[in-house]
Amino acid sequence: MSRIKYILRDGWRLVWRHFGMSLLTVFTAMSVFFVIGATMLFILNIRNVIGTMENQLSIQAYMKPDTDLEAASKRIKAMRNVKSVKIITKETALERLRARLGNQANAVTLLGSNPLPASIEVRVSRAAEVSETARMLMAIPDVDDIVYAGHVAEKLTRLSTFVERFSLVMLIVALAASGVVLFNTIRIAVYSRAEEIDVMMKVGATSTYVAFPFVIQGFILGLTGALVASAALGYSYFSAVARLKDMLPFLSFIESPRLLAKLSLVLICCGTVVSLFASLIAVEKFIRKAAKPL
Repeated sequence: MSRIKYILRDGWRLVWRHFGMSLLTVFTAMSVFFVIGATMLFILNIRNVIGTMENQLSIQAYMKPDTDLEAASKRIKAMRNVKSVKIITKETALERLRARLGNQANAVTLLGSNPLPASIEVRVSRAAEVSETARMLMAIPDVDDIVYAGHVAEKLTRLSTFVERFSLVMLIVALAASGVVLFNTIRIAVYSRAEEIDVMMKVGATSTYVAFPFVIQGFILGLTGALVASAALGYSYFSAVARLKDMLPFLSFIESPRLLAKLSLVLICCGTVVSLFASLIAVEKFIRKAAKPL
């Protein structure tokens, strides 16, 4: 118990003894984790927008005359990648045309009989599946023609892939940067107590007994930076979303407090884990050197 009290007490002493460096480390760690959180929120919102656009992508399969629409829709529904199907009868297609024409809807009556074909509206789960599904639809004998936004689907697929890779790279870079900052801070603290550590090792102190106060110091600094970053991120994000909704009402932004709470928990866990590993790496080399016999 006395060892634990010493480790905790000395860890706090290290924080206050190098207060200027500790404050700088907390600020830097806060900045790094704030950037991590902001990047993740940006990526999540981009994915949300992409998902919304993907849900709006559809393939219009125009059917041949006298096709059994119910049987055809069941067959299409059973295909892989198909999320949902909707039968558009000739009458429904005509009503849609009238709605689009607006004031000129009376011109439709000049056509006499309804010339529009029945169709089945097909939706897929992801934009990357649109082209493949379109080729499968064309192989169905009852399908006369198909219409879909192929170029839009391809661009959404490329954008989605880029966002996934970008998020991974940004996360790795940000975590590495925070680890380097904490590593350098702990290493400076270790060198400032070099003689004291050397004496302690020579009189029989264990490596764990000597190293853990520095680990506690790194843990406190990393955790504090992550906590401050989480609080700042929550306030700034909801403020930014409130303004962006007025500027860009056609876009849907994520406004889930639960999601932000989960993200804050992830940041705090990252801050804790990164600070612990950085502290262990920083102090391990020096402790091993001091422990060598004369």
